[in-house]
Amino acid sequence: MKILVINGVNMNMLGLREPEKYGSMTLKDLEKDLYAFSFKFGIELETFQSNHEGEIVEKIHSAKDNFDGIVINAGAYTHTSIAIRDAISAVEVPTVEVHMTNIYKREEFRHKSHLAPVCVGQISGFGVNSYKLGLEAIVDFLKK
Repeated sequence: MKILVINGVNMNMLGLREPEKYGSMTLKDLEKDLYAFSFKFGIELETFQSNHEGEIVEKIHSAKDNFDGIVINAGAYTHTSIAIRDAISAVEVPTVEVHMTNIYKREEFRHKSHLAPVCVGQISGFGVNSYKLGLEAIVDFLKK
């Protein structure tokens, strides 16, 4: 089973940006943690991060016929990007949306996800564990 983990805009600033919300773990630390966690499930994992919407869209497109599932934290693009939404819909690769913070406890504009309607589920508010829960969820979904 092959899973793609996509991190969007500003996720490269993890560990530096708003540590009171996101903690001190860097993106590299997160990726290392996820690779170690993936061994528990015997899955192959690939990670990707970009601040550019078009690059994220192209990476999602490349998932068709190459990945069994996607876990995505699109960052602020969650609330603005119809292009990323349409890419997820187009490739028909089961996708779980994740967020480190609870987007429903934040600013009103973050309460609307354009991605959620085309994802199999959404996990938010558990910090780094949102990713682990997302991986468990996509693996469980794919096994059924």
